[in-house]
Amino acid sequence: MKFISISEAMKRGKGKVAVRGWVYRERGSNEFKFIILRDSTNIVQCVLKKDKFKKQWKDIDALQIEASLEIEGIIKKDKRAPTGHEISVDKIHIIGTSNEFPIQKDLNEELLGDRRHLWIRSKKMITIMKIRSSYIQARDEFFKKEKFYRFDAPILQPTQSEGGSTVFEVDYYGKKIYLAQTWQLYAEAAVFGLEKVYNFGPTFRAEKSKTSRHLSEFWMAEAEVAWWKLKEITEFAKKEIKYCIEKVAKECVEELKYLGQDSGKILKIAKKKWPTIKYRDALKILKDKDKINIKFGKDLRTIEEQKLMQHFDTPVVVTHYPREIMAFYKPKDPKKSDEALCFDMLAPGCGLEIVGGSERSLDIKEMSENLKKQGEKPEDYKFYFDLRKYGSVPHSGYGVGIERVLQWICGLESIKDAIAFPRTVTRMNP
Repeated sequence: MKFISISEAMKRGKGKVAVRGWVYRERGSNEFKFIILRDSTNIVQCVLKKDKFKKQWKDIDALQIEASLEIEGIIKKDKRAPTGHEISVDKIHIIGTSNEFPIQKDLNEELLGDRRHLWIRSKKMITIMKIRSSYIQARDEFFKKEKFYRFDAPILQPTQSEGGSTVFEVDYYGKKIYLAQTWQLYAEAAVFGLEKVYNFGPTFRAEKSKTSRHLSEFWMAEAEVAWWKLKEITEFAKKEIKYCIEKVAKECVEELKYLGQDSGKILKIAKKKWPTIKYRDALKILKDKDKINIKFGKDLRTIEEQKLMQHFDTPVVVTHYPREIMAFYKPKDPKKSDEALCFDMLAPGCGLEIVGGSERSLDIKEMSENLKKQGEKPEDYKFYFDLRKYGSVPHSGYGVGIERVLQWICGLESIKDAIAFPRTVTRMNP
């Protein structure tokens, strides 16, 4: 027989089916073996009677969690079964045995991390990875509809872009080079030809942060557009996130429910208007409502972002952060020189920074001075400054931390569960 998925078999509801997968749970007696079989789509209870499998019974009785099987039998509805269906097995083929699967209940985070290659099979991780896939596919769909071009940049880059202290240094044929902190500098070169570009790729930050919201390697979804200024890019960033979370809420109802999340609530958030406030407005809210006094010029810490976002039920765009704490390429506001034409988007409740972006400076002298202050050599950025010399135009862009968005919409305690194999300051294996 042709194998079908467990979900397809349950949709049929009755008759002969052939399914395959892994043992999710098992129990038995002298006369019966009950196997809960899982594949990527669902689980189903399979019942094997000893008198049908006398020659195979020793092997069947020895089956343990995660053994792989091919099964043929008659499926029927049964309210007592975990997912409302049961297969009465006629044939079984044991593909791969499993003995004492090393993941049991009550393992701590460190031990689960050591066994990540096996933990990724868990119901929780399968569910999160499905939501992640749905989100990423929705994003590609969004940018295609918006008539953007996919543009890929090198991972190995000769300069830093977000801060010299957070780069991973690599030996490149005896010379020093770095893993990409962002795709941005190369995307800025691309917009003078393609005008509207996007990408999705790995990003590396050597931040020694041991928090629930930091990774050393994560996937950044970025966009860069010629001619656009701050207002246009912030509104477009809202549009992108709204599109993606709405798509996920519609496609992953059961997955979100399993994680304790309400897809209907996410849909309502996507339909609402998302406010934009200035950094100075954020300081005032924190002072008036939370009695937290922050001096202008300080970046918002995690606790302050969390406090701020408890006052909102949608993401909020915060613009015009202090220029002195921003990356070298973020221009000062001509109307207020101590503010930068930049923005972050924060998620409601948790306060996670899910998007960061800005207009891009066109002032070579100002950027050179900023780089010197950061201990960088302006001459290393010749290719970047060339972009300002030959038909330069205003342009803007942003990056979305995909794992941060997933942490928010999935309600995850740790960002490490938003990626298959997390890399952190304390974790490089498996």
